[in-house]
Amino acid sequence: MKFVDETTIEVAAGDGGSGCASFRHEKYKEFGGPDGGDGGRGGHVYALADENLNTLVDFRYTRKFEAQRGEHGKGSDMFGHKGEDIVLKMPVGTLVRDADSGALLHELLQPGQLVLLAKGGDGGFGNLRFKSAINRAPRQKTPGYPGQRFNLQLELKLLADVGLLGMPNAGKSTFITAVSNARPKIADYPFTTLHPNLGVVRVGPEKSFVIADLPGLIEGAAEGAGLGHLFLRHLQRTRLLLHIVDLAPFDEAVDPVLQARAIAKELKKYDPALHAKPRWLVLNKLDMVPAEQRAQRVRDFVRRYRHKGPVFEISALTREGCERLVQQIFQHVAASQQAERPPVEVDPRFEPQANP
Repeated sequence: MKFVDETTIEVAAGDGGSGCASFRHEKYKEFGGPDGGDGGRGGHVYALADENLNTLVDFRYTRKFEAQRGEHGKGSDMFGHKGEDIVLKMPVGTLVRDADSGALLHELLQPGQLVLLAKGGDGGFGNLRFKSAINRAPRQKTPGYPGQRFNLQLELKLLADVGLLGMPNAGKSTFITAVSNARPKIADYPFTTLHPNLGVVRVGPEKSFVIADLPGLIEGAAEGAGLGHLFLRHLQRTRLLLHIVDLAPFDEAVDPVLQARAIAKELKKYDPALHAKPRWLVLNKLDMVPAEQRAQRVRDFVRRYRHKGPVFEISALTREGCERLVQQIFQHVAASQQAERPPVEVDPRFEPQANP
């Protein structure tokens, strides 16, 4: 399945049915009076946030969605049937924008969230509506109102607690495989990851967080170089960024410090708010560094890079140091979630009373 995180669709609600101008015709009733019913409402178009979806691929080839129009009114006081609504299932984290103006219309942030994309037209009035003491035989009727039509741009931002970033082949996919249930492709060449992968990291009973592995960044990513710039938007909703650094690159001429600085620079170019997010350095591939050189190499990296946040030393391949890192991540995510919750308002009748 291809990963699609941006597409454009057209939605059209159903038109309302027209009202009917009719008169009752029965034996022995010369003046039966008006009996034309109203037209039915056109169908609405809704969007439903579905937690089982993680891509917009369903909207890549089917671009137009049109609800059923309302039925016309009929004689004998029969109102038209309303048109059937349609519900479009979208991944949680989808942004719905007006394709013409770019204005943000809706954000699907909660599973099961239902929003109205296009409202169906109201049905027209039949001549029964116009009957009065003065006008006893009205012939007026009104047509149904047209349904709303919009061109919409859909953009998906994954709802992950933690986002992984780093150069290609830094070991991000190996790390997410070691700590979660995700099984991305792993190989010994750059750009193995071509689309984001989500994994759930379980720390204990009812204790977990979601981690996202994105394609590797390279210098110039903010201007469109490489693949990672296409998915940087998925980091904007994360609570924590893990910057994976290859401490033992195959090419000895490559400087890990310069690579780490390049990633930070690209983040700042793309979005200063993203650069300001909490970012932890994770020095990976310690298993490829001789044991007697590890401490010195880590000290040299920290001294030269001058990172102000936490620094962790791991080997994603052997899982050395991963357990400690996962525990620290969970504590940070849990604290962030607690801080984001609104204060609970307590009814004064149920507040604990102080002892006299």
